[in-house]
Amino acid sequence: MRATLFLFVLAALAWGCANNTDTADTADFKTIPVEYPETERDTSIRDTFSGISVADPYRWLEDDRAEAVEAWVSRQQRVTENYLNALPGRAELRSRLKKLWNYERYTAPVKAGDFYYFFKNDGLQDQDVLYRQTELNGAEELVLDPNTFSRDGSVSVSGYAFSDDGTLMAYQRSEAGSDWKTIFVKDLESGRHLADTVRWVKFSNIAWYKDGFFYSRYPKPKEGEAYSGSNQFHQLYYHQVGTAQEEDELVFADRINPRRNVYASVTDDQRFLVLSQSESTSGNALYFRDLTEDGLFFEPVVERFEHDFELVGNEGRFLYLLTNYGAPNRRLIQVDTRQPEERYWKEVLPETENMLQSVEMIGGKFLTNYLTDAHSALALYSTDGKIEKRLSLPGMGTVTQTEGKAGSTEAFLSYTTFLSPGTIYRLDLQEESLLPYKQPELDFDQEYYEVRQVTYQSYDGTSIPMFIISKKGLTLDGSHPTLLYGYGGFNIPITPAFNRTRSMLFPLVLENGGVCAVANIRGGGEFGTAWHKAGTKHNKQNVFDDFQAAAEYLIANKYTSASKLAIHGRSNGGLLVGACLTQRPDLYAVALPAVGVLDMLRYHQFTIGWAWASDYGRADEEEDFDYLYAYSPLHNVSKQAYPATLITTADHDDRVVPAHSFKFAAALQYHQQGEEPVLLRVEKSAGHGAGQSTASLIEQAADMLAFMFYHTETPIRLSEGEE
Repeated sequence: MRATLFLFVLAALAWGCANNTDTADTADFKTIPVEYPETERDTSIRDTFSGISVADPYRWLEDDRAEAVEAWVSRQQRVTENYLNALPGRAELRSRLKKLWNYERYTAPVKAGDFYYFFKNDGLQDQDVLYRQTELNGAEELVLDPNTFSRDGSVSVSGYAFSDDGTLMAYQRSEAGSDWKTIFVKDLESGRHLADTVRWVKFSNIAWYKDGFFYSRYPKPKEGEAYSGSNQFHQLYYHQVGTAQEEDELVFADRINPRRNVYASVTDDQRFLVLSQSESTSGNALYFRDLTEDGLFFEPVVERFEHDFELVGNEGRFLYLLTNYGAPNRRLIQVDTRQPEERYWKEVLPETENMLQSVEMIGGKFLTNYLTDAHSALALYSTDGKIEKRLSLPGMGTVTQTEGKAGSTEAFLSYTTFLSPGTIYRLDLQEESLLPYKQPELDFDQEYYEVRQVTYQSYDGTSIPMFIISKKGLTLDGSHPTLLYGYGGFNIPITPAFNRTRSMLFPLVLENGGVCAVANIRGGGEFGTAWHKAGTKHNKQNVFDDFQAAAEYLIANKYTSASKLAIHGRSNGGLLVGACLTQRPDLYAVALPAVGVLDMLRYHQFTIGWAWASDYGRADEEEDFDYLYAYSPLHNVSKQAYPATLITTADHDDRVVPAHSFKFAAALQYHQQGEEPVLLRVEKSAGHGAGQSTASLIEQAADMLAFMFYHTETPIRLSEGEE
């Protein structure tokens, strides 16, 4: 069983109704004075790449725990807060977001033992709460409330798994949004937490076997390096419940290759331990061990790292794997563990013209999720690869979570669209029926809005699809504030879904007569390996060209104008915004890069950054330096006028360290020749995004929206409902 966990997105009430009230005067968008704190520049700090000397005057900002850096961040925060306080409608936006976000939501149930387990949020709770019930519509019993872990809602549950008999649950707890996790164990019969505590876990599954579980961890970091030091020597351990972590059995360690990560899965029948080893974010080696035998060694299926191999399940001695080996759009193969060599592999589901996003083995069938034009299409297949039924989904949307087991006759999935949060469906394998089980009720009527999918031409003639969300009957006159979102990396598809990246922004943009657009640019996973590779390494400029062409399409077709256009992206999407901002500052009114990778010459020296080289390359490799230097946002800031820019990061982001944002903000502020502000917003007790409290998400979204509306000269209208 696997679940791809996307987080919920919120839609909005329609704009333009009789009861709207303005909170800003259209004529009152005068410049707000801003005075940046002085930032030391040490131009003597230089690195040499391929014979070229490159200055790094803000190197000192990389030490984010240093007293001088903390003082600089505090000064930047004061400037940002003073500026945001001067923006009209900020408090009203915050209030509106609270109202829109205050709805009951669920995750898909997981069956363990005699109970169905699910997470639920009443609306404004900072963290989702785990409940269980014996019947699907029975009484809810509280199991675990992460909101009691901390006063500020910054401690979250990031992963969990049940023992085979359903009596124990192990879960990972994260503090302040960090990628570091601690595993705790709860006895589900007594309701007590056991003494077991497993620390320094990162990028790990929890794979139960008998009376313990497999997990992955790094060695304890050196003092002061927990949030920025390079993560190396990932190792697999087995923890037996009731023992101290010091007694855990080391199952696998690669002492020769420190920059490889290892992940473990156990098949539903507890027969096989499957080990995946990776060097980057794409491609993995795969091994297995038959747990019914006494062997201590792993048998290889594939030992190279060029392609992806993902365990779907097993049937007796046969493993089913989802792979892009020999199939850029992915296929399903069967591997005989007695003869795991490639020449004995059997193809079960051949590659098609659509991307095979996922396969679940449930009730003796394969539940497939294909991406058709970047949205989900479900079908059931027999284990010999024959199609049995195509399952109807309502409109263009995304299946974001699937829960079920090989021996079960039912499964649950979460289905979402740009305009609706996750509806939980129950799939009856015997009836082959898919019916709604839990459907959220929002203060929102989807009928007022529409989602259309268009295709535009990138600079090299490649056709790129884009979703556009707007009010029905919108007059295309170039006057509408527009938020353009993109990602374009790591084979990750951006599909029609509510999630916390966009859910706090899209509704109020729509509500204020605006347009939201999501461009399916190259580098992502919407159309298979070839689409991904076309946006990596020396092809990375394609990603930025695709996004800039999307902006030009929106302007040329009168959805918006350059003075009304804002761009937003997170993480690799923050890199996207940073690169487009420095390459075409004339094309945008507002830039919102969030937790972005912005220093492309040094990114690989921090935490897990080395694993991104498969997409980016590395500046210390001669064949990579030229193109990295050519687009690295930090290194392409020059003295010119830039659009209004709000850079957001978090003080405990140990994936994309905040130094990226610190250095980029300092460089932009120093070089800015225009009147538009360049602000840095640092979220406290937060990380890369997962587990961030609802309260902090609302605060951050209100700030970003107030900033966007002000700098696109958009009067804020707060909808009170349609007549």
